[in-house]
Amino acid sequence: MKQWIPSAAACLLLATFAHAALAQNVKVTPLGGFDGEFCAQDRAMVFEDPNGTRILYDPGRSVAGADDPRLGKIDIVLVSHMHGDHLGDVHTKAVNAGTCGKPDISVSSLPTSSAVEIALAKKSKIVTGSEMPAFFAAKLKANGGDAANSILARFGGSVVVGGVRIATVAALHSNGVDPDYIGGDLGKSMKAAGIAGDVGPATGYVLRFSNGLVVWLSGDTGILADQQTVVRDYYHASLAVINMGDGFTTGPAEAAYIINDLVKPASVIPSHSNEASTEGGKVRPGSKAEAFVKASKVPVYLPLSGVPMSFDKDGKMVTGG
Repeated sequence: MKQWIPSAAACLLLATFAHAALAQNVKVTPLGGFDGEFCAQDRAMVFEDPNGTRILYDPGRSVAGADDPRLGKIDIVLVSHMHGDHLGDVHTKAVNAGTCGKPDISVSSLPTSSAVEIALAKKSKIVTGSEMPAFFAAKLKANGGDAANSILARFGGSVVVGGVRIATVAALHSNGVDPDYIGGDLGKSMKAAGIAGDVGPATGYVLRFSNGLVVWLSGDTGILADQQTVVRDYYHASLAVINMGDGFTTGPAEAAYIINDLVKPASVIPSHSNEASTEGGKVRPGSKAEAFVKASKVPVYLPLSGVPMSFDKDGKMVTGG
């Protein structure tokens, strides 16, 4: 049988088709504290739509400020709730500063927050639900930005920004504003009284990208029936990012139950482990991450900082991991 050897033109055509197919995937890049690892304070991820829109989710403490070169262009900042490890009360001094289990997060972002500082520097929209948009509008305005860049997506509705449809969903968690973000005499009085500002319930997000991929971002949450009836049955999320650090959020067993029995995505990325989960890019024996990986019935992809992953419209990993 004669072997077919493709011509240079055919090779170029095949490469073009392959590139076009790859370009239809959503790219996910974790921005943790240590290159190639999944560490204690890691929350932040950048999602890049095939159309180029880039979304920063929960910048927290592992992004080295608005000047972190890993950020690049950021069109949208999502904040699930107001706790410092998601909003960004402090942040890492530099990537790889400290240790994976105890990073150097000695740089303060108070009273502005890392999320707002990044949005101002990148001229990004901040999309939140509940009663959080007014807080972010005030912060943007007070720091020379445009209050209109704080956009509401409240429960049951959605907004389209940069070609990505964004909906907020319920998360079972607290959501008080630390008085240190408020400052002044009011902030001091609140702190002395041990009370936080009220900005409504915490949220998660469901994102529908232009290639059809639907991603559920859990925020910090416990187990909710909504994870089946809303996230799975209504939105049909095929990729999930879920907290699994225990104590403050669901632990590995609870998170695995949510994934296996309620949401049932094609793939899952764990987050919020509250400990050094990897060493040399490999899961640490005895860690919460290992427990979650073993309990999950769907493919688990660890968020190794700076290591991009891409997912197709069905939530299946195409490259990375």
